[in-house]
Amino acid sequence: MPKHVAVLMGGTSSERPVSLNSGNACAAALEGEGYRVTRVDVGADIAAVLADLRPDVAFNALHGPAGEDGTIQGLLEILKVPYTHSGVLASALAMHKERAKVVMRAAGVAVPEGRVVNRHVAAKSHPLPPPYVVKPVSEGSSVGVIIVRDGRSHPPQILASDEWVYGEEVLAETYIAGRELTCAVMGDKALGVIDIKPASGEWYDFDAKYAEGGSIHVLPAELKPNVYQRVQELALTAHQALGCRGVSRADLRYDDTPGGTGALVVLEVNTQPGMTQTSLVPELAAHAGYGFGELVRWMVEDASLGR
Repeated sequence: MPKHVAVLMGGTSSERPVSLNSGNACAAALEGEGYRVTRVDVGADIAAVLADLRPDVAFNALHGPAGEDGTIQGLLEILKVPYTHSGVLASALAMHKERAKVVMRAAGVAVPEGRVVNRHVAAKSHPLPPPYVVKPVSEGSSVGVIIVRDGRSHPPQILASDEWVYGEEVLAETYIAGRELTCAVMGDKALGVIDIKPASGEWYDFDAKYAEGGSIHVLPAELKPNVYQRVQELALTAHQALGCRGVSRADLRYDDTPGGTGALVVLEVNTQPGMTQTSLVPELAAHAGYGFGELVRWMVEDASLGR
């Protein structure tokens, strides 16, 4: 009898639509690989739903808080349901951008300089000299990210408004000019490197990530061989330092601008990277010779407890 896979998707985070897209794409691919699949839109009753389903494996296609911060992982550990991606500690650690930076820096991975501040304090005066970036401490998909350009006299006032729904603390980081690079890790191997260029706008925001044609992916990235290899080394070191499992994706900035610093830094590690048609990990896996069905099958067969 084929394995019964519960594909966990949806949830209640701001990334729910992306998760539904990821989940449905993975579920269809797993069905194509011969698995028995149940699509589960995760709600408050998820423990009872899983206890009733009793799947062999939970494929975690959730994004954002509760799905990639160790919460659902802890529940799956209690229910003894093997699951994909990273475990409780690595998920919680990678989701908290500042804590993750401490660990990565200790492992020799270059990260942007920055500090965590209360959002109201950050709205009163610049927490760093412009240009800098303000982002939620624990969100993904560029949700809530603000770039404060050089010469801006006042900090972003939305930080002090009721419209801000991403927590009381924000992370302010020095803005790194140049290229947006990304590199996935699959098991113990770094895959290729993509140079991401927004099709419109100035940076790789939520729309550039998920809108059809929102960004241009140059794969393999046109980098000097030593820089390309260094990106792969940094992605793998960060993955291992945080204790990640399965598939992860590191996002980096590389300042190769004229007269720039030449800095190559890791912004964050995504333990639940997107798996939609426009997502980066399936593209990187395909470049390495893994079709989409092969990729999700590998993830299911890699699933375990105690991750």
